[in-house]
Amino acid sequence: MSTALPRSASTVALLADIPSTGHVGEVRARRFAMHGDGIGERSAAFVAFAQQEIDAGRKVVALYPVWRATDAERAINFARGSLRTDHIAGMALDLSPLALSLVADQLAYLAPYLQPGMVAALCGELPKHLLAGAWLRTVAGLSTIPTTLKHHVGSLAPSVSFLAYCAPTQQVQRMRPADVAATLPFRPVQPVQLLCSTPDPAHTGVFDDHLPQAIQPVATRTLPVQPLGPVYWGTPKYVEFVALSAHPQALAYAAGSIRASACSWCGEPMSAKPCPFCAANSTRTSSRTTTPRPGPGAAQDRAPRNGRAVDGAPNGGPTAAASTAPNGHRPAPVPAPIAEPLPGPLRGTGPGPSHGVVGAPPAHPPETLGRPQEGSPLTGRAPRPEIPRTYSR
Repeated sequence: MSTALPRSASTVALLADIPSTGHVGEVRARRFAMHGDGIGERSAAFVAFAQQEIDAGRKVVALYPVWRATDAERAINFARGSLRTDHIAGMALDLSPLALSLVADQLAYLAPYLQPGMVAALCGELPKHLLAGAWLRTVAGLSTIPTTLKHHVGSLAPSVSFLAYCAPTQQVQRMRPADVAATLPFRPVQPVQLLCSTPDPAHTGVFDDHLPQAIQPVATRTLPVQPLGPVYWGTPKYVEFVALSAHPQALAYAAGSIRASACSWCGEPMSAKPCPFCAANSTRTSSRTTTPRPGPGAAQDRAPRNGRAVDGAPNGGPTAAASTAPNGHRPAPVPAPIAEPLPGPLRGTGPGPSHGVVGAPPAHPPETLGRPQEGSPLTGRAPRPEIPRTYSR
């Protein structure tokens, strides 16, 4: 019996000039720098790549930064329209370049083991398990993270610096050396690895003296500067960092924490509406309420009500088959409701076979990993799923 892993049903692409950190090894998301004179030239490489992947039977999860989204959104929309497919999901992430590069490679690593919908759902889950940000000398040019007037006034003082965080939450704090450890918004699970990069190593003194001591990493890697780092942070005087858990089950725990339901249209698991692939706003449920068919001679005595038989004559009078309550009194007759017709089958197909995550299960794994969690049974008439805007149906 073969033990080879199943072929990936999805591939991850990153539409921005954000090189790989190399932290995940040889597995990397496909990068598209979006360079060129016109939007057609900047989008041509991604459109050709998407067509190749879809022809091979794989779906595409395309990531792009929120703060540089115009060209990426146009490229994704053009690819979906020209190929007439809804197998391309555009996922916008509001992360710094270094954090976005790491998340893209982590998703590429998980893609062979999860369904495409789960890969798209992890785009919003993985940043919750990172501590990402930068040490800034000034916040005067910072526009990607909310700042206050107090922060801008403090930027005028020569001895003041800031810690700006973009994950798991966005916030800016004035850096006070004695309070760095106490004011960290999040601590990854030990052991922790620290990745950092800066365009000018001469400005790393304050960062090196305080932040590593607060995070206490087991290893620190200095990476080349990201080309879009000064654009995101609004200044060339910064030290960008990402702290992540090096625990062997860290990615498995993140994948197991997602609660997803199958899309009613395309069948992909989704954790938020609308579906990132077909834009449907409804999910598939596990079962439908059925109406029992009454036997001969019982059509006038028993009528279905929400899948249960209710005793009572059609005119509200008592019947010989009426049951007696435990206290000895006969219950009040219930008028027979009008039986509703059976709901029609829900449109869409079920999700494909699920794939597990590498490594042992987390401390509290869900019942299934990579498969959508079914919703609650329907009561009464089944809701009609909204028909999404799609090209494949």
